[in-house]
Amino acid sequence: MNQKQLGKYGEKLAINYLIKQKYLIIAKNYTCRSGEIDIIAKDKNELVFLEVKTRNSLNYGNPVDAVNNYKKKHILETTRYFLYKNNLENSFIRFDVIEVYMKKNNKYFINQIRNIFF
Repeated sequence: MNQKQLGKYGEKLAINYLIKQKYLIIAKNYTCRSGEIDIIAKDKNELVFLEVKTRNSLNYGNPVDAVNNYKKKHILETTRYFLYKNNLENSFIRFDVIEVYMKKNNKYFINQIRNIFF
């Protein structure tokens, strides 16, 4: 599995995880000129903007470490656009990262980090 396939598979696992946690999935791979947000979901009264990072090795650090300031800036700009475009500027929002750790034999572990930035 190449990196792109691994990422898509991780996003699919993350969506299944969120559905089991009773999140309502609003959008997947939402893109605009500013960037992309992997998943937009609703958790009770909050809109949650989620970045999914999938790894099969920790050689380059934990998945959350890949959400650097550059990535955060693009997520924030894309979020602003989504809120504006959907007339949701007064919504309660939060930003989460979902780490998907792939293990051998197609086993995996998911770690959700809430309120990761901003």
